[in-house]
Amino acid sequence: MKKLLGSLAVLGLFISISATAQTTKFIGVRGKEVIGTDGKPFLIRGTNLGNWLVPEGYMFKFKSVNSPRLINEAIAELLGPEEATLFWKKYQDTYITAADIHFLKASGMNSIRIPFNYRLFTSENYCGQNNPNRGFELLDRVIGWCKKEGLYVMLDMHCAPGGQTGDNIDDGYGYPFLFKSTAMQQQAIEIWGRIANHYKNETIILGYDLLTEPIAHYFNTAELNPYLELVYKQITRAIRQVDKNHILFLGGAQWDSNFKPFGPPFDAKLVYTFHKYWTKTTGTEVIQDYIDFRNKYNVPIYCGETGENTDQWVGDFKNTLEKNNIGWHYWPYKKMDNTRGIITFAVPAGYDKIIEYTEKPRADFAAIRKAAPADREQIKQALYDFLKNSSFENCKPNKGYIEALGFKVP
Repeated sequence: MKKLLGSLAVLGLFISISATAQTTKFIGVRGKEVIGTDGKPFLIRGTNLGNWLVPEGYMFKFKSVNSPRLINEAIAELLGPEEATLFWKKYQDTYITAADIHFLKASGMNSIRIPFNYRLFTSENYCGQNNPNRGFELLDRVIGWCKKEGLYVMLDMHCAPGGQTGDNIDDGYGYPFLFKSTAMQQQAIEIWGRIANHYKNETIILGYDLLTEPIAHYFNTAELNPYLELVYKQITRAIRQVDKNHILFLGGAQWDSNFKPFGPPFDAKLVYTFHKYWTKTTGTEVIQDYIDFRNKYNVPIYCGETGENTDQWVGDFKNTLEKNNIGWHYWPYKKMDNTRGIITFAVPAGYDKIIEYTEKPRADFAAIRKAAPADREQIKQALYDFLKNSSFENCKPNKGYIEALGFKVP
């Protein structure tokens, strides 16, 4: 009897340990897989909330005015600084709402990626504000909606101090100064530390994408690439001091395309990120380097951005990714007058005057005065109509695009 009881006790302990091993509050990694809270592989499938916390010129249909800083300058010149601040406040409050998040979850997605600008966590002026807690105010709100819906969230530092890319997407000054400045690196480390400490116990967060598309190909990549993993290691150390729960996503050099600067994994919860646009969609040629990296180091890989193409293209590439067990977030969720995204909205009346202004010479104050519109109220109306049109209730789902990704229009 004692032997039987002893055997039952051991069996019970084994079952208890096994159950504990199979369940966790946080998404994790195991070998080449991202692992869900049920202990089973979790294939990331969703979209990016582009243009919300990082406005991009092409999604406003601007050409040379293409970064948040330049867009804000143009709007401030048109409306004045006070009105521009009010515009951006309303923009941040209406471009993404609970209705958008509900729609994304109902369509069948399991996660979203949220690009953000580091300035949202500083006293630097950003879109008319200088509140170092603004980032938490905005992210807490959307994360709350996502938690209610059961939609996982990845946080993406799209714009880092000093600029990590050297192009408009990092809202910097035309060079990846981050990698040459200890002060800028320290600021990025400090911000990620604050974010990780704030969200360390938040289970709906999938993880942190540390730097988007670092070190564009325009520069001396042989000089800059060796800094990339060093900076990632510094950020990781700061995060792990407060948060050992979440996955860290590491993007490759040259627009998240080049994994060659990476050595063996230096943390137990890493996923390596690549981006792909306008490439061949079938076969493994365009992703073979990443598959080889995965096999070499026994780590997960993931496609953080792709899309911006026809329904046929996005569906074919999605199939290629999934056949190779690679999760994805397609770019972007919402675009004006464009079907190459999840949903679209109409161009407001009079908006052509805004586009026209951004394309005029504005290098000095004389040029700004010459370019100024005759009717500023008309411009203001067009901008506020942009806000109205971009609100979820006025958007239209792109059915073919959504279905090409394997989702449905709710």
